[in-house]
Amino acid sequence: MKGKTFNELEMGEKASFQKTITETDVYLYAGITGDINPAHINEEVSKNTMFKGRIAHGMLTAGLISAVLGVHLPGPGTIYMGQDLKFTAPVKFGDTIKAEVEVIEKIEGKKIVKLKTTCTNQNGDIVLKGTATVMPPK
Repeated sequence: MKGKTFNELEMGEKASFQKTITETDVYLYAGITGDINPAHINEEVSKNTMFKGRIAHGMLTAGLISAVLGVHLPGPGTIYMGQDLKFTAPVKFGDTIKAEVEVIEKIEGKKIVKLKTTCTNQNGDIVLKGTATVMPPK
């Protein structure tokens, strides 16, 4: 299985991946990364925050973008070189997040591609936006 090469990618081309974020996802992420911030794992403490309850790690949400890039567009063989992110809304347990990427620039000399990255929840609210830089498979 091989992803799309630089020459096969088209401007405006899109792909997405969707997942419902569970309590288990958040606890596994906390265990893997060591990020045990109470905002993510302690309901009693997080009830008193601006979010009024636990939220998923922002980088857990951002990881869904990696799934799109590495599996769907450009796909297997893609080298993820960089990402700028802006977290615009919290992701709560049980939210269904759609991560979408769109080809917005192809840098011919370097065979590098820039993609608009957006994550939205089940209500269509943008929870994350940014730009990814990748090297598609050869």
